[in-house]
Amino acid sequence: MLELRNIKKIYDMGSVKVEVLKGITLKVNQGEFLSVMGPSGSGKSTLMNMIGCLDIPTSGEYYLDGREISTYSERQLSKIRNEKIGFIFQKFNLLTKLTAYENVELPLIYRGMSHRERKERTLEALEKVGLTERMNHRPTELSGGQQQRVAIARALAGSPPVLLADEPTGNLDSKSGNDIMNLIKNLNDEGKTIVLITHDGEVARQAQKTVTIKDGLLSENANRF
Repeated sequence: MLELRNIKKIYDMGSVKVEVLKGITLKVNQGEFLSVMGPSGSGKSTLMNMIGCLDIPTSGEYYLDGREISTYSERQLSKIRNEKIGFIFQKFNLLTKLTAYENVELPLIYRGMSHRERKERTLEALEKVGLTERMNHRPTELSGGQQQRVAIARALAGSPPVLLADEPTGNLDSKSGNDIMNLIKNLNDEGKTIVLITHDGEVARQAQKTVTIKDGLLSENANRF
């Protein structure tokens, strides 16, 4: 599904060059649920940007569905992000002036999808996350857990094979966080490939496999089951 080979990322800060990723090699198979755990400053955000095609490596290779994409143009990467990867963010990233329905529908409009297909996909995604009855509410009228469900529905509506979740429970209370993790695990049971970025060991252990990143290097944990 996706494979990183000896990925390095170096930021040129003028007189100083900072190597954030120091040769990351990682493979995630189709249908796998992987968590990437690490403290602030470990390089996990940079790694997430690489996996999500939001940034390109200084060196190394990135294969997605068998295609080497590390040298793709921004336009090509944008197309991959739109079609292959669904993003779930810690801060939800919802547009406050739009309803839940409109937030989920918006990326499909950018795809040029017909009104009929947009409606069908949007309603299906909202039903999957249990928010059909709240679809006409704006984010300010929803709880944190409900807002995250809208964000998940938005990620699902485009039917991407990969879901990339960045600290999806970070802004939620424990009950809402547990509900979101149960939803994510259910999506994995349905066949979605999931990469979850977190600093929380309890959240990380709910994945099938966990890797830890520290100082730009990966080590694999022994929690595969």
